[in-house]
Amino acid sequence: MGLFSHLCGCFRKRHLDASAEEELSDFFFKLQALQIATNFFSESNRLGHGGFGPVYKGMMSNGQEVAVKKLSLNSRQGLNEFTNEVKLLLRVQHRNLVMLLGCCAEGPEKMLVYEYLPNRSLDYFLFDKRKSALLDWTRRFRIVRGIARGLLYLHEEAPERILHRDIKASNILLDDQLNPKISDFGLARLFPEEQTHLNTFKISGTHGYMAPEYALHGYLSVKTDVFSFGILVLEIVSGRKNHDESLGAVKGDLLNYVSINLKFFLPPII
Repeated sequence: MGLFSHLCGCFRKRHLDASAEEELSDFFFKLQALQIATNFFSESNRLGHGGFGPVYKGMMSNGQEVAVKKLSLNSRQGLNEFTNEVKLLLRVQHRNLVMLLGCCAEGPEKMLVYEYLPNRSLDYFLFDKRKSALLDWTRRFRIVRGIARGLLYLHEEAPERILHRDIKASNILLDDQLNPKISDFGLARLFPEEQTHLNTFKISGTHGYMAPEYALHGYLSVKTDVFSFGILVLEIVSGRKNHDESLGAVKGDLLNYVSINLKFFLPPII
């Protein structure tokens, strides 16, 4: 009941009109409805697996396609991420952010229900030699621009400033037109606008995308997301992962390789 009450309170803070109660009931999905929609979470409907838990494709009784993120029952951290993601996504809405349709919290089961995006995540295309051919330079530029717009909204235009803390290719979902939407807000946190940075003892994110001052010292600011975005842009432009051991010690680290070779492409400073 504590989780339900907390989420209901967050929802009511966002929706204050006369239809709030009706919207609230629509926000909570029945476990049985999600079981039927996903064919009881069959492997054939499984879309992937993240730190939170597995994600399944579902077809609701009204014909709506959804993506159901299912919390791993043995994950305490996942429960914290679940609550955090609901609270934050109830505060925001933008065309370059994945849309949260609702959640399910019956007994031990905790699930998030999102809009379904047919083209999966950016890494599914970007790091596959055959599929990457579909990402011409125009599409790559549009993807970069869309991600930047989503981050700008989170940092400057949302009701409260939000740091994502895990910007990476697998957290960028693509719709049927290959337009990007930032997903997975389990590690995100609110960031007071009057502050320039925070010091945190708990480092959360993905190795290879984390800014050095954050990874080493817990120094958190909007620049943390910007650094991750920069690594992601390098991946989009180069078509390779930020770290690839098969390329050797020098070329294997994308950021290091670019910094070494950048001097050959820039004019000398006079």
